[in-house]
Amino acid sequence: MGQCIAAATLAAMLPVEASAGPRSSIRFLRPPGALPGKEFMSTCIRCGQCGEICPNRAISYFGFENGMSSLDTPFIIPREKSCILCMKCGDVCPSGAIRPIKREAKEIVEKVKMGRAIVDRQLCLSWQGKTCGVCYRACPLPDIAIRVGMLEQPHVLEGCVGCGLCERSCIQMPQAIRIIPNPRAV
Repeated sequence: MGQCIAAATLAAMLPVEASAGPRSSIRFLRPPGALPGKEFMSTCIRCGQCGEICPNRAISYFGFENGMSSLDTPFIIPREKSCILCMKCGDVCPSGAIRPIKREAKEIVEKVKMGRAIVDRQLCLSWQGKTCGVCYRACPLPDIAIRVGMLEQPHVLEGCVGCGLCERSCIQMPQAIRIIPNPRAV
Protein backbone atom coordinates (compact mmCIF):
# COMPACT_ATOMS: atom_id res chain seq x y z
CA MET A 1 0.00 0.00 0.00
CA GLY A 2 2.81 2.39 0.89
CA GLN A 3 4.47 1.79 -2.48
CA CYS A 4 1.26 2.66 -4.33
CA ILE A 5 0.94 5.93 -2.43
CA ALA A 6 4.60 6.79 -3.12
CA ALA A 7 4.18 6.03 -6.83
CA ALA A 8 0.99 8.11 -7.05
CA THR A 9 2.66 11.01 -5.23
CA LEU A 10 5.67 10.87 -7.56
CA ALA A 11 3.44 10.72 -10.65
CA ALA A 12 1.47 13.74 -9.44
CA MET A 13 4.67 15.74 -8.99
CA LEU A 14 5.93 15.05 -12.52
CA PRO A 15 4.95 17.48 -15.27
CA VAL A 16 2.45 16.27 -17.83
CA GLU A 17 4.07 15.86 -21.24
CA ALA A 18 2.46 17.61 -24.19
CA SER A 19 4.30 15.41 -26.69
CA ALA A 20 6.00 12.04 -26.76
CA GLY A 21 9.35 13.62 -27.69
CA PRO A 22 12.31 13.99 -25.34
CA ARG A 23 12.35 17.04 -23.09
CA SER A 24 15.90 16.89 -21.83
CA SER A 25 18.96 18.61 -23.20
CA ILE A 26 20.94 15.38 -22.93
CA ARG A 27 22.72 14.60 -26.20
CA PHE A 28 22.20 10.86 -26.52
CA LEU A 29 22.21 8.10 -29.11
CA ARG A 30 20.02 5.06 -29.44
CA PRO A 31 21.78 1.69 -29.80
CA PRO A 32 22.84 0.61 -33.30
CA GLY A 33 19.98 -0.80 -35.34
CA ALA A 34 17.32 0.98 -33.26
CA LEU A 35 14.08 1.73 -35.05
CA PRO A 36 13.30 5.43 -35.71
CA GLY A 37 12.09 7.57 -32.76
CA LYS A 38 8.39 6.98 -32.10
CA GLU A 39 8.49 3.50 -33.61
CA PHE A 40 11.35 2.60 -31.26
CA MET A 41 9.48 4.01 -28.27
CA SER A 42 6.34 2.02 -29.02
CA THR A 43 8.23 -1.21 -29.78
CA CYS A 44 10.81 -1.25 -26.96
CA ILE A 45 9.52 -3.35 -24.05
CA ARG A 46 12.19 -1.97 -21.67
CA CYS A 47 13.54 -5.41 -20.83
CA GLY A 48 17.18 -4.34 -20.38
CA GLN A 49 18.66 -7.19 -22.40
CA CYS A 50 20.52 -4.83 -24.76
CA GLY A 51 22.45 -3.28 -21.87
CA GLU A 52 23.18 -6.66 -20.30
CA ILE A 53 24.80 -8.01 -23.48
CA CYS A 54 26.81 -4.85 -24.28
CA PRO A 55 30.49 -5.78 -23.73
CA ASN A 56 31.50 -2.12 -23.49
CA ARG A 57 28.72 -1.28 -21.01
CA ALA A 58 27.85 1.66 -23.24
CA ILE A 59 24.07 1.29 -22.91
CA SER A 60 22.33 3.08 -20.05
CA TYR A 61 18.61 3.53 -19.34
CA PHE A 62 16.61 6.68 -18.85
CA GLY A 63 15.07 7.45 -15.50
CA PHE A 64 12.64 10.37 -15.21
CA GLU A 65 15.12 12.95 -16.59
CA ASN A 66 13.87 12.55 -20.16
CA GLY A 67 10.15 12.31 -19.40
CA MET A 68 7.84 9.41 -18.64
CA SER A 69 7.72 8.20 -22.24
CA SER A 70 11.47 7.51 -22.21
CA LEU A 71 11.52 5.74 -18.85
CA ASP A 72 13.74 2.63 -18.95
CA THR A 73 14.60 2.99 -22.64
CA PRO A 74 18.23 2.42 -23.68
CA PHE A 75 20.58 5.21 -24.70
CA ILE A 76 24.28 5.88 -25.19
CA ILE A 77 26.27 8.99 -24.19
CA PRO A 78 29.31 8.74 -26.49
CA ARG A 79 31.69 10.84 -24.38
CA GLU A 80 31.07 8.56 -21.38
CA LYS A 81 30.98 5.18 -23.13
CA SER A 82 30.73 4.59 -26.84
CA CYS A 83 29.42 1.80 -29.02
CA ILE A 84 32.00 -0.65 -30.35
CA LEU A 85 29.60 -1.87 -33.07
CA CYS A 86 29.61 -5.46 -31.81
CA MET A 87 25.94 -5.61 -32.87
CA LYS A 88 25.02 -7.93 -29.97
CA CYS A 89 22.17 -5.67 -28.77
CA GLY A 90 20.13 -6.35 -31.89
CA ASP A 91 20.70 -10.09 -31.55
CA VAL A 92 19.08 -10.19 -28.10
CA CYS A 93 16.28 -7.63 -28.53
CA PRO A 94 13.06 -9.68 -28.19
CA SER A 95 10.71 -6.96 -29.48
CA GLY A 96 12.53 -5.89 -32.66
CA ALA A 97 13.05 -2.32 -31.36
CA ILE A 98 16.74 -2.92 -32.10
CA ARG A 99 17.12 -4.83 -35.34
CA PRO A 100 19.75 -7.53 -35.73
CA ILE A 101 22.57 -6.42 -38.03
CA LYS A 102 25.48 -8.55 -39.22
CA ARG A 103 28.87 -7.43 -37.95
CA GLU A 104 30.12 -6.62 -41.44
CA ALA A 105 31.23 -3.16 -42.52
CA LYS A 106 28.88 -2.97 -45.52
CA GLU A 107 25.82 -3.96 -43.50
CA ILE A 108 26.72 -1.66 -40.60
CA VAL A 109 27.18 1.34 -42.90
CA GLU A 110 23.86 0.63 -44.64
CA LYS A 111 21.75 -0.02 -41.53
CA VAL A 112 23.25 1.78 -38.53
CA LYS A 113 22.20 5.45 -38.30
CA MET A 114 22.99 6.50 -34.73
CA GLY A 115 24.33 9.90 -35.74
CA ARG A 116 27.23 11.58 -37.48
CA ALA A 117 30.53 12.97 -36.29
CA ILE A 118 31.39 16.62 -36.79
CA VAL A 119 34.81 18.18 -36.29
CA ASP A 120 35.33 21.55 -34.66
CA ARG A 121 38.44 22.73 -36.49
CA GLN A 122 39.00 25.47 -33.90
CA LEU A 123 39.47 22.80 -31.20
CA CYS A 124 41.07 19.98 -33.22
CA LEU A 125 44.82 19.71 -32.61
CA SER A 126 45.50 18.43 -36.12
CA TRP A 127 43.65 21.37 -37.64
CA GLN A 128 45.73 23.65 -35.42
CA GLY A 129 49.00 22.33 -36.86
CA LYS A 130 49.76 19.67 -34.23
CA THR A 131 49.40 16.12 -35.53
CA CYS A 132 47.04 13.94 -33.47
CA GLY A 133 44.89 11.38 -35.34
CA VAL A 134 43.46 9.73 -32.21
CA CYS A 135 39.91 9.86 -33.61
CA TYR A 136 40.98 8.11 -36.80
CA ARG A 137 42.76 5.33 -34.92
CA ALA A 138 39.72 4.82 -32.66
CA CYS A 139 37.28 4.49 -35.55
CA PRO A 140 36.08 0.93 -36.27
CA LEU A 141 35.44 2.00 -39.89
CA PRO A 142 38.65 3.83 -40.90
CA ASP A 143 38.59 5.23 -44.44
CA ILE A 144 34.87 4.42 -44.56
CA ALA A 145 33.63 6.72 -41.80
CA ILE A 146 36.65 8.97 -41.36
CA ARG A 147 39.89 9.62 -43.19
CA VAL A 148 42.83 11.80 -42.33
CA GLY A 149 44.66 14.36 -44.40
CA MET A 150 47.84 16.28 -43.83
CA LEU A 151 48.90 16.34 -40.16
CA GLU A 152 46.20 13.71 -39.56
CA GLN A 153 43.42 16.27 -40.02
CA PRO A 154 40.14 14.32 -39.71
CA HIS A 155 37.55 14.38 -42.49
CA VAL A 156 34.22 12.70 -41.69
CA LEU A 157 32.87 10.64 -44.58
CA GLU A 158 29.37 9.49 -45.58
CA GLY A 159 30.04 6.09 -44.01
CA CYS A 160 30.02 7.53 -40.48
CA VAL A 161 27.35 5.71 -38.44
CA GLY A 162 27.77 7.71 -35.22
CA CYS A 163 29.16 5.04 -32.88
CA GLY A 164 30.97 7.67 -30.81
CA LEU A 165 34.39 6.03 -30.52
CA CYS A 166 36.02 9.10 -32.06
CA GLU A 167 34.33 11.42 -29.55
CA ARG A 168 35.19 9.16 -26.63
CA SER A 169 38.85 9.02 -27.64
CA CYS A 170 39.33 12.74 -28.37
CA ILE A 171 41.96 14.13 -26.02
CA GLN A 172 40.68 17.71 -26.20
CA MET A 173 38.41 19.20 -23.54
CA PRO A 174 35.88 20.09 -24.75
CA GLN A 175 36.15 17.43 -27.42
CA ALA A 176 36.97 18.53 -30.95
CA ILE A 177 34.87 15.80 -32.55
CA ARG A 178 31.30 15.13 -31.47
CA ILE A 179 28.48 12.90 -32.55
CA ILE A 180 25.31 14.70 -33.55
CA PRO A 181 22.44 12.24 -33.04
CA ASN A 182 20.32 11.26 -36.00
CA PRO A 183 17.13 13.32 -35.43
CA ARG A 184 14.98 10.44 -36.70
CA ALA A 185 16.51 8.08 -34.13
CA VAL A 186 15.67 10.06 -31.01
